[in-house]
Amino acid sequence: MNSNQQNVAEVMKSIEDHFDDAVGRLQAILRIPSISTDPAHDADVRAAAEWFDREFKSLGFECEVVDTPGHPVVFAERKPPSEDAPTILYYGHYDVQPADPLDQWNSPPFEPTIIDDANGGRIVARGAVDDKGQVMTFIEAFRAWIETTGDIPVGIKVMLEGEEESGSESLEGFLDDYAERLHADVCVVSDTGMWNGETPAITTMLRGMVYLEAEVRGPGHDLHSGMYGGAIANPANVLARIIASMHEDDGTVTVPNFYDGVEDPPARILDQWRDLGFDEAAFLASAEISAATGGETGRSILERTWSRPTIDVNGIQGGYTAAGAKTIIPAACSAKISCRLVPGQDPATIESSLKAFIEAGLPEGFAVNFISHGVNPAVVVPADSPWLAAATAGLAQAYEAPAAVIGSGGSIPAVGDIQSKLGIDALLVGFGLDEDRVHSPNEKFDLRCLRGGIKSHAGMIGAFADRSVASAASSAAQD
Repeated sequence: MNSNQQNVAEVMKSIEDHFDDAVGRLQAILRIPSISTDPAHDADVRAAAEWFDREFKSLGFECEVVDTPGHPVVFAERKPPSEDAPTILYYGHYDVQPADPLDQWNSPPFEPTIIDDANGGRIVARGAVDDKGQVMTFIEAFRAWIETTGDIPVGIKVMLEGEEESGSESLEGFLDDYAERLHADVCVVSDTGMWNGETPAITTMLRGMVYLEAEVRGPGHDLHSGMYGGAIANPANVLARIIASMHEDDGTVTVPNFYDGVEDPPARILDQWRDLGFDEAAFLASAEISAATGGETGRSILERTWSRPTIDVNGIQGGYTAAGAKTIIPAACSAKISCRLVPGQDPATIESSLKAFIEAGLPEGFAVNFISHGVNPAVVVPADSPWLAAATAGLAQAYEAPAAVIGSGGSIPAVGDIQSKLGIDALLVGFGLDEDRVHSPNEKFDLRCLRGGIKSHAGMIGAFADRSVASAASSAAQD
């Protein structure tokens, strides 16, 4: 057993001994309602950034809260202990989704509540798993290494953004300005999920996204639906008809050029996915529904969510929606529309095609105003990456089951930007579960996943350090 492996064993024991303290720190940051999309919470978003700034400094990191045109980025750094030690960049986000609808929460969303259950308990709060809880898994791993051994055997850089849930609009500029300081050997991202509660996962495919808001306007003001109904087209009806025409009955998307560049995964990848033993019934149960009625027919759920592009309406607003009746033809109606993209699709082309499709469906005299809420490409991690092998070895220190190599239907804008602007791959190692109710009321993070995540990051740090030692030994042997 080399020194790093011996240290990992000691670090793991420390994590177990001080786990309750880690839970307390997670509860503290969950109490801050850092909702990035709501200007009323701007001060809370900054308060969360400053909370992380204090945590990093207390661990001996150099840290700063970097102002951007939007919400700040927390940038922390700890130098590598030696010249041959690798430097790992960690990415996460400290902002959270709005808590609405509040009446569906069983406990206040920003008063983190521990609930006992058959799996060892869970912490319920907005941001518990997305992404504050997952950010704390690697911070607590840093803490355990420092408190146990006095140092971390690799260089560490951390970038926590405050706009992931609102489009990451300031991230591109930050990456441009800090590109040199962000240089690292690989990036680790914990904002994805495990295969199940006992099996860790490394996500190698991540869908991209185009998010567009479209406001269709017709008459100059709201009209009496009796006096004008039948003579003036209703913007709500018009937008509903356009949205309905975006899909064929079999689920395929009708927007021109939408499937340009899309290819099915290789047969060996599809075989791997089939061998995972995916429980479709359990997946559907986590959504409280009994049938997979969305997406393209004739494809498995994993294919639909991991390797196929989609268009979904995330919200529609227009006309009278308060209590009681008000008979009007609204002057305008708007919809928020997101497209999840796969490798081969060009986000700019998709956005342009979607705009043209909506414009083509407007009646004479109608107009549409578009607001872009972000575009980012899909991501693929090379299967032969040595860092992927090291991460797999590190996860084996925390879990008996070998890590599953999976895809994800979600989107993390930063990952594509990190690859394109910094020139480094990202390892997507997350600890959420399908039933964690991400973006929904009663969001939760299992304590077993929090514990396993901290141990996993501790193990990966040891594996990353071992890789540098092995590389140095190999170079010496060749000389």
